Amino acid sequence: MKTALVTGANRGIGLELVRQMKRLGYQMIAVCRQSSPELDAEQVQVEEGIDVTSAGDLKALSGRLGDIRLDVLINNAGLLKPSSLEGIEDELDDWRAQLEVNALAPIRVTSALAGNLSRGSRVIVITSRMGSIADNSSGGHMAYRMSKAAINAATVSMAHELGQKGIAVGLLHPGYVRTGMTGNTGHVDAREAAEGLVARIEELDLASTGSFRHANGETLPW
Repeated sequence: MKTALVTGANRGIGLELVRQMKRLGYQMIAVCRQSSPELDAEQVQVEEGIDVTSAGDLKALSGRLGDIRLDVLINNAGLLKPSSLEGIEDELDDWRAQLEVNALAPIRVTSALAGNLSRGSRVIVITSRMGSIADNSSGGHMAYRMSKAAINAATVSMAHELGQKGIAVGLLHPGYVRTGMTGNTGHVDAREAAEGLVARIEELDLASTGSFRHANGETLPW
């Protein structure tokens, strides 16, 4: 049986990814800081108490997994907080937190679990088209955009490095999704977004590694 791990799995897109990949036959490992009744109802392996910005927690997660092979590692945990040019000094802790969660954590998680990946595995980073410089036509959300641009750049480098080991890496934008992160505004619900993401995950291979794609299949500009 194939095994997939999802971070930020207790709600929103992460929870839907757990549900839908479970239906595809994956053995799911759901990683989160605190579980939820909805996640518990899925009866999958839940690894809670894990903060993806904590070195100690990531080491503990690696220890809990032991030698389990991960066919798919999905870095989904994310953070969105207001940020502005005028408010940066008052908001600086929030800027840094977004960089920690959105830009650094996916790399740290992947590094911590590198021993569970092998030829044929796939690493996914759930990113945002808000990290695209070419696509930025409205401004705003400076810290979030910075964090996503940073992880986009780093993930391309990671794709080159892991590609040498036969591991494909993909950057996926779920769309503007109605979740708690967006204040339940958006164009699609988490279920629909996850359906597109799962299709793109299943398509990913070494020929498309390092690509930046929308859940609907569109290739996005950098």
